[in-house]
Amino acid sequence: MRTMIQKFGRTLLGPLSIIIASGLLLGIVSILQNPSVVGETISEAHYVQTFISGVQAIVSTMFSLLPILFAISVATGLAKEDKEIAGLAVVIGFMLFNVVISFLLELNGITGATTSVEYLMNQGNSEVEAFQISSAYENVLGVFTFRMSIFGGIIVGLWTAFIHNKFHTQQLPAAFSFFSGNRFVPIMIIVTMPFVSIVMYFVWPYVNEVINSLGNLISTSGAIGTFLYGFSERLLIPTGLHHVLNQMLRFTPFGGTAEVDGQLISGALNIFNAQMGLDNPDMDVLRNSTRFLSQGVHAFQVFGLPAAAFAMYRAARPEQRKKVKGLLIAAGLTTFATGITEPIEFAFIFISPLLWIFHAFMAGLSFMLMTLFGVAVGNAAGGLIDLSIFGILQGTYTKWPIIVLVGICYSFIYYFVFKYVIEKFNIKTPGREDSDSSDDDTSGDSSASTSSTSDLGVQIMEAIGGKENITDIDNCISRLRLVLEDTSLVDEKLVKKTGSMGIVVIDKNNIQIVYGAKVEQAARALKSAVKNN
Repeated sequence: MRTMIQKFGRTLLGPLSIIIASGLLLGIVSILQNPSVVGETISEAHYVQTFISGVQAIVSTMFSLLPILFAISVATGLAKEDKEIAGLAVVIGFMLFNVVISFLLELNGITGATTSVEYLMNQGNSEVEAFQISSAYENVLGVFTFRMSIFGGIIVGLWTAFIHNKFHTQQLPAAFSFFSGNRFVPIMIIVTMPFVSIVMYFVWPYVNEVINSLGNLISTSGAIGTFLYGFSERLLIPTGLHHVLNQMLRFTPFGGTAEVDGQLISGALNIFNAQMGLDNPDMDVLRNSTRFLSQGVHAFQVFGLPAAAFAMYRAARPEQRKKVKGLLIAAGLTTFATGITEPIEFAFIFISPLLWIFHAFMAGLSFMLMTLFGVAVGNAAGGLIDLSIFGILQGTYTKWPIIVLVGICYSFIYYFVFKYVIEKFNIKTPGREDSDSSDDDTSGDSSASTSSTSDLGVQIMEAIGGKENITDIDNCISRLRLVLEDTSLVDEKLVKKTGSMGIVVIDKNNIQIVYGAKVEQAARALKSAVKNN
């Protein structure tokens, strides 16, 4: 179960990268639409308006594809082998899933026409009642169905992965051997998916009611809700399950529901991007959507954690500072620019619960303060890039100076708290490890251990117990996620020499190794080493 949960959390990152890229395009468009930033001549120029229309068309298409993107990402991510077959099967399954539901709805007289606001009002419903009924349905790739958003895609993806892993090696009698193996997977999807649709047809209305109720509770809880979100999100960092929490708030009713340009939009990031695509966004809706987005992380990403890295450097033993300087500078700059925080967080989370709780509290406080001050800086990546595009360059309506002022305070608080706790309790942050180890002369010096890319994979493979100990290799944005035969065979000192910034042992089979921005290089090198040795 833990292995499945770890993999599931990682599969949710694929669509997010596409949406973040689309969001950056919207950020650039919104800057070009702001005459106070670029002037009226540029903002009203024909070529600028053409560019804006093109970007909005692209981005709106990407958002409409979110359910099937999640379906494909989940199915291929959880498929053990032949992922391309799972990708083909899940597209078939997704369309069939919605077509069957549409057919069942039509049998009961529920169609696009009978659920339109105008029709419902003519039947005696008030405008509010008509809108609530109509909002429960939508067209997905031209098919009228329940408004399930990414939940529909995730359900189809999970079922497809289950069918694929169970039947992709199935052998049939000789007369039907042509349909054996991978060819049998789409057939089983066609046979079984209608039953999944039938179950969801009866179950979903109740699930939807629960989701909307919880979403309303979170949305109406104000600053307290954002504090609890920020606090919980940082506490979940070591497990990797923060990805699940984030996606729920970004793309589902848990993150709020709002009417934007006549359409019902669910999820904080979806609402924010829909507002950014308007010429005159609704400031109240915009600010409410950004409560769970990047405005809450800038104070500790851009300011707090880099200061914590400097505190670790200052707290290191004098003879070790030169050796850990490169590691801490790289980790600090990565967090500062891109919002990838694990390289710094993993230097203290597992060795100091006090600093971990302090960091989670400060994260929750940051989210709460931005809500109370009415800041409106969105997107989902974080770091200086997001702060610049969606805050500074948007103009004063975002109230970005508040983030800077709070961030400066966070810099001092993080520096002094980290330095005091590290020295007071002798926390073994980089540069403070026991000096009686013969390996200390390379601790924290990732450049020496990773100078040869061709050898990196072999070094990692040997450090985690050899080729025979490796069951599965994968990675997310900053961590190498491995399934091993036995995690007790991992040599943490050797892993550290490969440039790792931290290790999370989930259980006897699952382990995560933090490499930060170099994780893709590490994953490719390890896969190559396993393949060629």
